[in-house]
Amino acid sequence: MPPAFNTVDQVDEVRIENEFKAQALVTALTSNERKLLQTALGNLEKQLLPNISIMRRLSRQQTYQLFLVNAIPFIGFGFLDNVIMIIAGKYIDETIGTWLALSTMAAAALGNTVSDVAGVGLAHYVEFIVSKCGIKHPVLNSEQLESSFVRAVTNLGRGIGLIAGCLIGMFPLLFFNPSSSKNKIQDTIDENDI
Repeated sequence: MPPAFNTVDQVDEVRIENEFKAQALVTALTSNERKLLQTALGNLEKQLLPNISIMRRLSRQQTYQLFLVNAIPFIGFGFLDNVIMIIAGKYIDETIGTWLALSTMAAAALGNTVSDVAGVGLAHYVEFIVSKCGIKHPVLNSEQLESSFVRAVTNLGRGIGLIAGCLIGMFPLLFFNPSSSKNKIQDTIDENDI
């Protein structure tokens, strides 16, 4: 494979999200590469300038892609967050909670803490798996990226994805015996009566 094709394949992985990353990228380039990049950016600006009013609105395909690329990672985050929180909260409630006489709400809060800490470590893996799904961010110009419509679609996708993930992540509740918590309450009442 010629080197040019290899470089083009790697462009999908380059993310310049702030000035520091842009500076790091430019510093890593040779003088010739910087000139080529500057020429390519200038040519792109010239091509986009006449079409800027045409490209202002997102197509349905771009809107759909933007929604999906934001929703799917949050489905994963919501799913993992709820699954870990429910399992950890239940475990804490039945083990440490009984030993330390913690309320069910305190055990749930500790389960949420475990889930949040795990989420920090698992965020990279969720993003990696989503990137393997082949869903690409739509190509948008800077005006489109800064529009309120794009922000609304992005936030809507994230919100709906998170809600869907949290609802799916409730499935461990199907495997818990609901009478066990009632028995715990009844045992506590019986102990207080004695």
